[in-house]
Amino acid sequence: MVAAVRQGLKEIGVVEGQDFAIEFRWAEGKYERLGAMAADLIKLQVKVIAATSTPAALAAKAATSVIPIVFTTGADPVELGLVASLNRPGGNVTGVSFLVNELTTKQFEMLHNLVPKAISFGFLVNPDFGATKSQIRDAQNAAAALGLELLVLNAKAPGEIDAAFATLIQRQAGGLITISEPFLNSRRDQLVALAAHHSLPVLYPVRDYVAAGGLVSYGTSIVDAYRQVGVYTGRILSGEKPSDLPVTRPTKLELAINLKTAKTLGLKVPDTLLALADEVIE
Repeated sequence: MVAAVRQGLKEIGVVEGQDFAIEFRWAEGKYERLGAMAADLIKLQVKVIAATSTPAALAAKAATSVIPIVFTTGADPVELGLVASLNRPGGNVTGVSFLVNELTTKQFEMLHNLVPKAISFGFLVNPDFGATKSQIRDAQNAAAALGLELLVLNAKAPGEIDAAFATLIQRQAGGLITISEPFLNSRRDQLVALAAHHSLPVLYPVRDYVAAGGLVSYGTSIVDAYRQVGVYTGRILSGEKPSDLPVTRPTKLELAINLKTAKTLGLKVPDTLLALADEVIE
């Protein structure tokens, strides 16, 4: 992801070490750190803040109305109050919106194709994540359209992820969908290991999970989104104003399938799904 940001900066022609330096701050999925990190960057009088999650974007916006902010978010940035509109952001904030809510229906359909006899799916969220309420709403609609019972499970600590899987097994859920969110993404290996241990089909939001042994992923290309963050950051460093840069959206979606994991789970991957896949791991 960092390499993708640097690629975007390179495309604009600004040179790291010559035109700018990057001050990294890592919250490691702990949202309570973000306010202090934003304040620290403001004290350093940075030229731009690249806030690469919804919580980071909200923390940065709360901390400054002067320093330009370039965000990534999977929620609606207008609904969150980050920008006035997508085409005319206004103020000091612009960025990249995944609008992942629009993909929820497709994610449920894909997992249902893999587990057609399932009567219930789990939906794992972090209740502290800014976009959680809207994502739950969309998940409820998607599940209802397929005639599925939806089990919404909250997790904002490693132990709560373990408990969520225990609940899914107890309730005999047919599968699980997880949202793309900093804390849950930081627990990738734990999620994949629990899915394997409990033989539970899980659809993840990004391909990294599938590369680590997960069953299937479908969502926006995170790498492409971060490259766009680099492009916008470079344009601001070159003199453009965030208010003049419309909120952009990634154009690349990725479907990845791990056939080895599917075989272990005793699942037959439909040929129609394989034909759509950008990556198939055998």
